[in-house]
Amino acid sequence: MIIVAISDTHGYHRSLDIPDGDILIHAGDVTRRGHLAELAELNAFFAGLPHRHKILIAGNHDWCFEREEAAARRLLTDVTYLQDEAVTVEGLKIYGSPWQPWFLDWAFNLQRGPDLAARWAKIPDDTDVLITHGPPSGIGDRTSGGGHAGCEDLLRRVRQIAPRLHVFGHIHEARGRWTIDDTAFVNACCADSGATAMVIELQRVSASATASDQP
Repeated sequence: MIIVAISDTHGYHRSLDIPDGDILIHAGDVTRRGHLAELAELNAFFAGLPHRHKILIAGNHDWCFEREEAAARRLLTDVTYLQDEAVTVEGLKIYGSPWQPWFLDWAFNLQRGPDLAARWAKIPDDTDVLITHGPPSGIGDRTSGGGHAGCEDLLRRVRQIAPRLHVFGHIHEARGRWTIDDTAFVNACCADSGATAMVIELQRVSASATASDQP
């Protein structure tokens, strides 16, 4: 099964080379200013893509989902939006959540500690593919200043449930892929680097996952 992952496109999705696949995942920051008009344009773009399934979560720029969630959901006619919820696609249980440790004064911010831990506790134990906007601590979270912006409680929950794949973004300069134990981690950021989509191959039968960048 081929999963195509992107994140942090900030309205520049039409400039990306997005290859075909079974499932297209966007890990948030689809807009620049969080306006509904930007979301409507994204939906029109997604409608023209060939992927059988398209899944989206919000990011810290996507104010429309925090302030006008019902209106934002109505605009998405060709995309499945997940906000602390799961969907089963092609036999995979996929869970999406937009929250992140407090970052300036953007959308979907929560304080580190109990507030974020309570959100991650909602992730089902049998999740196959986890999508969050922010990274777990120490994996794809290193900033240009040398610090680590990821969430310790998210990492703890990921270790507990061991999903086959964890897709995230948020930290533009930390794009990449890593396999740790039985989980493939992918920071699919497309901003600031001219990067293309990440392509991840999940074996349909095996519990293992492999991730690979495509040119």
